[in-house]
Amino acid sequence: MSGEASAPGTSPRAPRPGTQKTSGAVTKKGDRGAKEKPATVLPPVGEEEPKNPEEYQCTGVLETDFAELCTRSGYADFPKVVPRPRPHPAFVPSASMSEKPALDDQRLSGSCSLSSLESKYVFFRPTIQVELEPEDKSVKEIYIRGWKVEERILGIFSKCLPPLSQLQAINLWKVGLTDKTLTAFIALLPLCSSTIRKVSLEGNPLPEQSYHKLMALDSTISHLSLRNNNINDHGAQLLGQALSTLHSCNRTLVSLNLGFNHIGDAGASYIADGLRLNRALLWLSLAHNRIQDQGALKLAEVLRPFELTHTEVVERRRLLLEKGSQERSRSPSSSRHGDSKTEREKNPLMGVSSAPLAEKADKTQTTKTPKSQSKKKDKSGEVAKKEEKSGSGQSPTQGTPKKEDPSKASKGKVTIPEQKPSKGKGPKTGNKEKRSFLLESELVAEASEVVNPLLEPVEHRDGKVFMPGNKVLLHLNLMRNRITDVGLEGFLATVQHQAEFSKSKSATKGPVGLLCLSLAKNYFSPQCPTYTMIQELMLSRDPISKAKPREEDSMASST
Repeated sequence: MSGEASAPGTSPRAPRPGTQKTSGAVTKKGDRGAKEKPATVLPPVGEEEPKNPEEYQCTGVLETDFAELCTRSGYADFPKVVPRPRPHPAFVPSASMSEKPALDDQRLSGSCSLSSLESKYVFFRPTIQVELEPEDKSVKEIYIRGWKVEERILGIFSKCLPPLSQLQAINLWKVGLTDKTLTAFIALLPLCSSTIRKVSLEGNPLPEQSYHKLMALDSTISHLSLRNNNINDHGAQLLGQALSTLHSCNRTLVSLNLGFNHIGDAGASYIADGLRLNRALLWLSLAHNRIQDQGALKLAEVLRPFELTHTEVVERRRLLLEKGSQERSRSPSSSRHGDSKTEREKNPLMGVSSAPLAEKADKTQTTKTPKSQSKKKDKSGEVAKKEEKSGSGQSPTQGTPKKEDPSKASKGKVTIPEQKPSKGKGPKTGNKEKRSFLLESELVAEASEVVNPLLEPVEHRDGKVFMPGNKVLLHLNLMRNRITDVGLEGFLATVQHQAEFSKSKSATKGPVGLLCLSLAKNYFSPQCPTYTMIQELMLSRDPISKAKPREEDSMASST
């Protein structure tokens, strides 16, 4: 019994200490090995993540660069770069087709059901769709739809998108953006080519409503679409402030799409406040929102002469005083060195505005102007004659020698001052000699666009100051809101005013106002007389409606 007891006792005891030692050693060694593995194996992988992608030189081919950077970053299952699919033309079965091939196709599809299912779900796999230029096959637009774009993907984009020199647009539809990834995306845009002008972020609601960051003063985006983002009145307030405030204004954004959001009367009022001093936005869509009559009236008010607030009047006076002080400080320098090229390059538009100021400065400084001319001409005899004539101190006697001396003097003295401005105008527009007058008019137009809208000509009525209104906005879409006949009255007054203004002579020098106004599907009858009057007035202004009769006439003449 003892042997039998010892045998089973020794048999479990013998392996137990062995197993305890071995297992204990294994567990300790295993724990050490598990702890040592990340120290020996993982750090190199971790080091490769930041270093290896930086060592890779992008080739400018998005498909190759993106795949290589994802592989080097340890991103195994990454989306593929594919051309954007084009809609196929509608298939019309011919009469010669019989039902037998259709049955064969059904049998074939039943036999390979697995492959057919896989081919169906290929469409839903995450991809980066690109639109290519037809000539050189360079990437023109990028479309990402229906999969979450994380911060590491944006980090890879920051390396492979800058070499794309022809990239013009980025479209992100339902990609799960957060405020953090939106900030990373905005930081990515300046790294891209200067040709990128269009950004579409649709179906990406953000609780922070921070879409206004895309419209910063240093932004280069011209076309921005923010549809279906649940933008409320607070988000509209931030967007309105990004359009313009009393001290800042966005000058790059041309079109803004805010359709399919939750903007109400308060939000529309904030957008209208942004349009008061904005002179860049041409196209605005607020379709499918919750705007009622109060918001519609605020939008209509901004598009015709409106009254300035007290703060705007104070800011206007400050700007006028600042402008006057600048002209006074420039006028002595322009009278002394009027012929210098540097002054004409710095102030190309000062020739007309500083002329009367220069004459006033000449009256006070009678002895300085001939000395400055004597330094340029270096003729002491003529200077003495001018000083004798100007010795009486009368301002007309000094002004007349400037006009009479060229006639008495030799012809060379007349041509030299006249040739200097003509030579100075050449390098002002460019080093090339062949420059048309159109370029000069474009420069003048660009300089006039920079002028603060508060310095525009105003009208004083009953002790109040009225601005001429925003006539730069050409397209306004307010379809499918909650506007009634009350809101229509405001837009009728706006359209009537703009129609009268476009017929005046002053309208030929600048924008004339709305060319397209969409108010359909609101809370009023389509047969409303106010609505029909608006349609009739806009029909003569809409360029598309004007082009249709021309096309019909051309077709009739060709037939």
